[in-house]
Amino acid sequence: MTKSVKTHPGLAGKLLKEQDRSMENQDNIAAVQRMQDFIASHLKERITLRMLADAAGYSPWHAAKIFKDLTGKSPFDCIRTMRLSRAAVRLREEEVKVIDVAFDFLFDSHEGFTRAFSRQFGITPRNYTQYKPLIKLFVPENVHEKYLALERGQEMTNENTKTSTIFVQVVHRPARKLILKRGVKAADYFAYCDEVGCEVWDVLCGIKQAIYEPIGMWLPQNLRNPGTSEYAQGVEVPLHYTEPVPEGLEMITLPACMMMIFQGEPYDDTVFQEAIGSLWEAMKNFKPEIYGFQWADEDGPRIQLEPQGYRGYIEGRPVRPLS
Repeated sequence: MTKSVKTHPGLAGKLLKEQDRSMENQDNIAAVQRMQDFIASHLKERITLRMLADAAGYSPWHAAKIFKDLTGKSPFDCIRTMRLSRAAVRLREEEVKVIDVAFDFLFDSHEGFTRAFSRQFGITPRNYTQYKPLIKLFVPENVHEKYLALERGQEMTNENTKTSTIFVQVVHRPARKLILKRGVKAADYFAYCDEVGCEVWDVLCGIKQAIYEPIGMWLPQNLRNPGTSEYAQGVEVPLHYTEPVPEGLEMITLPACMMMIFQGEPYDDTVFQEAIGSLWEAMKNFKPEIYGFQWADEDGPRIQLEPQGYRGYIEGRPVRPLS
């Protein structure tokens, strides 16, 4: 004989309400994911709120509300920043006119595109095309994956915890030369400075023909000499560089490679070690396969840029496209 267990009416009602809220939240997540998918597949086409509402299956007002609630951006803020980021990738990777890119991404004029691009990235499209500095590209979070991770306890985002955004982009590094100073046993910056001193950085900053800013780096085994350190500092110069190498430094050739660049949020310079640790943790758990790449550590050094709080901490690691 089984014994029935009665649930208190008030408790039963509370459980039903919580279940209803959970189902509503799942429906909203699915609706926002459908809107994100629609935006991604129609980015070079005119998109209206009615189109997004139809994709979501809700009214335009409710569709816009849940999109902002779950992503932190309005639908059209998201569309604008996605278009600008895709435009930046084209300007960096292709020989293309600024006006053509502006029209491709539905900007009405060269001037309007330049204003929007400059506000977003702090540099004009023309200067970006010429100098190709690192900028923060907008990579929207996949809402479904984000909340699935939350359910699994992989991330906490409540009033008692703070999470940071990591910006990721893949850049092409051409074949180039590397002027570097090796250490002996150093595996990190502090051990390196103990071995060789900190004045190396000033020497590297003085090399005017550098194509990028000086870097700290972790050298793969194929780029290390016997009895030298994993960690080193250097600066990259063009293949045709023929100037004398500063005393105590050497020059090697690096093949062309692709580099996945990770950039954290701006931070107070007094807590730079925490900012570095936070990005290292994100890189450790990052799966490049999701974006069609795999780590390729033998293709070049893993690099770090000088920690500067205003731009966020930046590191890069070589990758190759998945075959």
